[in-house]
Amino acid sequence: MDGVRVLEVAQYTFVPAAGAILADWGADVIKIEHPGRGDTQRGFVNMGGLRLDPDRHPLVEHPNRGKRSVGLDVSSAGGREILYALARTCDVFLTNYLPAQRQKHEFDVEHIRAVNSDIIYARGSAFGDKGPERERGGFDGTAFWTRSGIGHALTPEALGAPLSQGIPAFGDSIGGMNIAGGIAAALFHRDRTGEALEVDVSLLSTAWWAAGAAVTQGLETGTTARAPMPAPAAPKVNPFLGNYPTADGGTINLCIVSPTGYIRDTFYHLNLPDAADDPRFAEVRPLLDNAAAATALITAAIAAHPLEYWRDRLRTMRGQWAPFASLLELGADEQALANDMITEVDAVDGTPFRVVRGPVQFNHEPLETVRAPQAAEHTELVLMELGIGWDRIAELKESGAIA
Repeated sequence: MDGVRVLEVAQYTFVPAAGAILADWGADVIKIEHPGRGDTQRGFVNMGGLRLDPDRHPLVEHPNRGKRSVGLDVSSAGGREILYALARTCDVFLTNYLPAQRQKHEFDVEHIRAVNSDIIYARGSAFGDKGPERERGGFDGTAFWTRSGIGHALTPEALGAPLSQGIPAFGDSIGGMNIAGGIAAALFHRDRTGEALEVDVSLLSTAWWAAGAAVTQGLETGTTARAPMPAPAAPKVNPFLGNYPTADGGTINLCIVSPTGYIRDTFYHLNLPDAADDPRFAEVRPLLDNAAAATALITAAIAAHPLEYWRDRLRTMRGQWAPFASLLELGADEQALANDMITEVDAVDGTPFRVVRGPVQFNHEPLETVRAPQAAEHTELVLMELGIGWDRIAELKESGAIA
């Protein structure tokens, strides 16, 4: 996307994550921040109950890598003057402000299109830009997790209370990729037809797409599946599908969805070679009919050895499996590292800061990822690129329109 220019008037993670992906892909993303406080998320002091270092802030670095930051008060006449000047030079306008704020501060689609009729106008919202709740805001904890039904589906009914969303900005990051993909399609469409589109993605639609198969099943049958209470030895329809504890408290997840062609190899790797000749397990139908007996054998076999034993033993198994890993463990996972999933960027304090790369690669080459900007770090540089002289920059600073 070298040569594509994006103007981002957005806060928090959902829509800024889209800008981060576009920046990873080579676009010049100019992030507008309040000249005093910056993006409100810069002031967050904890994440998931853990204290945040303002100089090493995951909720800033993750959705803002690779951008340039301009401190601009869009509520002022001087700020809007600069906003419109920037919009004239951009291919995409990206925002997550609510309709009332877009209208009040005159950066809704009609205002931006008045200065650049060819600009793609992309909106991210909690519940969509149409309908009775168009004006209602929300976060991924409400729109993606709670309102969507995902939290309900993942909470075992027997638990008696709903699970909270355990990963901050979970739906935000997924939704940001959806917006980036929509913008890429809109740029392609404009290149082919000359028509500039509006792009809309909501956290609610992101959740329903992510849960699409289950939602479709529910709409078809009138019922919805709920996650069961965790129990390694629980009855299974397919004994090759489930979580099995190891001798040292780890877990091996077997995920052989269709056992056809995998029975003998799986039992061999589980140190149960004789089971493949047992008429109860030798073919798929009897294996499923005798799932309880097979599950008992597999449970005892896996419980006999520690996790690292199984990591090594199952490397050559044809069927699908995985260790039940934590997010922290993935940072040292050789497969994740081999696929460039983690990179280091410079932090404000000068010590390298590890961040997750965007999930798309082109020609097997890792994306170039650089740190997020400090608030208003590039204001003067970007204004000078617009041809604005130092005297006018000083006037705008004096009035509080820029930082």
